Amino acid sequence: MNQNIEKLVYDWISDSSDKLDTNSEYYCSTRDIFQSRLDKMVACLLKSHQIKEENIYIAAAIAGEIGNNSFDHNLGSWTDIIGIFFAYEIIDNKLKICLADRGQGVLKTLKRVKPELKDDSSALHTAFTEKISGRAPENRGNGLKFVRINTKSFGINMDFYSGNAIAKLNNKMIIKKTDKYFQGCLTIIKL
Repeated sequence: MNQNIEKLVYDWISDSSDKLDTNSEYYCSTRDIFQSRLDKMVACLLKSHQIKEENIYIAAAIAGEIGNNSFDHNLGSWTDIIGIFFAYEIIDNKLKICLADRGQGVLKTLKRVKPELKDDSSALHTAFTEKISGRAPENRGNGLKFVRINTKSFGINMDFYSGNAIAKLNNKMIIKKTDKYFQGCLTIIKL
């Protein structure tokens, strides 16, 4: 896959729903399709020998956590298109993974269990630092903390957008407002 997947993911999350190609190889309408494509990515990356094996598995675990969150937290509440965008590419022995959903976003999801959240930035900070889940009372909420810890441990750069905020994760986490607004979540992982 050597297309400009960053442009494709931005277009997918930004375009009107009638412009989206739901027959695209990058569109995963259900969790099982996403899991199958994630498993295929791991197999392809292992065969390519361009990325260290341990990095392949951690990148897949991070992508899996983010993709599965899209399905878990938007169940019955998708804003228009059900499912996610998922693509990856290797250029110059560097892996890039892009995911996006057109769901509710982190703020709306977490406000159900933490109504005092005021904006997208505070919701991202909470999601990446606290044990909290929009699926309370289920005992969940460690997934994005796992993501934050492992991006740092493995030298992975990740940009995670939701609403008008971005969490930039690498050696440290920086959360700030952006000029762009994304309904749902958009993630770019670079390793």
